[in-house]
Amino acid sequence: MADVLPLVEARLRTALGEPDARAAVTFLGTDRIEVPRFTEGDVVRYATLGMSAHPMTDPTAVVADPVQGPRAELVLSVRAGAADTDKVLRPLAVLAASPQVEGVVVAPGASLDVGEPLWPGAPFTSVLVAEPGGLVEDLELDAPLDPVRFLPLLPMTPNEAAWKRVQGAQALQERWLAHKTDLRDPARRSVPLD
Repeated sequence: MADVLPLVEARLRTALGEPDARAAVTFLGTDRIEVPRFTEGDVVRYATLGMSAHPMTDPTAVVADPVQGPRAELVLSVRAGAADTDKVLRPLAVLAASPQVEGVVVAPGASLDVGEPLWPGAPFTSVLVAEPGGLVEDLELDAPLDPVRFLPLLPMTPNEAAWKRVQGAQALQERWLAHKTDLRDPARRSVPLD
């Protein structure tokens, strides 16, 4: 089986340009997760590289399939300069390692929580996983491998995360849209939820 990570990195470079920085994190018992940073104008994008090396496995499965199953990488976009967002590298690596560590399948509509601010002073401790296909197109792999999906992450305040658990991901996204919420603002306040 061919290593998918060089193909994933090539797709990221095609879509986002050359990374201007990169960090790597290795957790005990997991593969290395890299987080390259891409800067375009006033927007900084952080992508994971390593999550798609293995397919995600349903936690109820008796045996993990080493070939088939969903594959993904995570992409976070924020405005540059308003916060020390480079400290998001470790939390992003934690989220990217969660399929290996916790046996979860990360999919659109899911909430992922790191239990601490995403970066120093951030009003967010969790993210909403959005639909792929906008910023970075899916990477088709040779059969029988599933394509790699590049999942955008939308930071959520604790109030938004609690509201989303009750109302659902679609309702929260509609609320953001109705209030013209700048989801790239690293210091934004919670959208009105009443």
